This record gives sequence, C-alpha cells and structure tokens, in this order.
Amino acid sequence: MENSRFMKRAIELSEESMRLGGGPFGAVIVKDGKIIGEGMNRVVPLNDPTAHAEVVAIREACRKLATFDLSGAVVFASCEPCPMCLSAIWWARIEKIYFCNTREDAAAAGFDDAAIYQELSRDLTERKLPIEQLHCDEACNTFATWLSNADKTAY
Repeated sequence: MENSRFMKRAIELSEESMRLGGGPFGAVIVKDGKIIGEGMNRVVPLNDPTAHAEVVAIREACRKLATFDLSGAVVFASCEPCPMCLSAIWWARIEKIYFCNTREDAAAAGFDDAAIYQELSRDLTERKLPIEQLHCDEACNTFATWLSNADKTAY
C-alpha cells in the first residue's frame, strides 16, 4: 500500500512537469517511510540536460539530509531510470528502484536511451562519441595525493 502511495506521487510529479514545460518524468526518494526528496524533469525549463527527475530528487534528498550517502533509501520513478540516472542512484547508494514505464515505453514516447546503452558496451575506440586518453603526470599525482591524505572523506 505504501509503495502505491509513493509511486502515485512520482506520477503526479511527472504530470506537473509536463504542465511546467518539462518531460513526463517524476521521482521521489523515500527513507524510513518518508519522502526525503522529490523531483520532476526540468531539462527544458532549466536548460540543464542533467536535470532529470531522479537527479533532481537525489539532489534535494542529499541537501535535506546534509549527506551524499542515501543508504537505506529507495527511489520511486515514473519510468525506468536512464543510464545517467541509474549511475546517480548507484553513486548515492540508494538500495532499491521501483518504476512504472519501461525504457521501451520511453523510446516509444521519443526518449530513446538505446544508443547510450549501446555506446557503454563498446570499446572506447569503437564509440561514436570520440573519447581519447591523454597521459598527464599531474593527473596521476592528484590520485597519489588523494591516496596519501589521511583526512579524506571516502565515497
């Protein structure tokens, strides 16, 4: 019963997003039975390609809890998270994802992530978006400094 209430809220946010000029996506982050973050797609209104509903909800939850670690939280999304959102959910340590519409449903609505999934499975040299490693000693030095820093906050 609780799950349907949280999913209903995610769907309401997706509908509100469309009314406000965004895409049809909404998400809520829940921890201990309470909503700690809400998000709707804000890509077009904010001119921000990273402002997907899940990312917006994660940012709000982290701000509210003053932490980058959302262990113990779950996300309710109106649609299966795209690769970017899935990565953000992973990095936030959210423990479970509930969703309604699938990536195939999203593709049929004009939001096709298939090319991204395909790119991620290819070797770097075979990707459509050129990606090339440059060898920079300074970059290696920053990792060495990080590793030797006893006061770092690991994440």
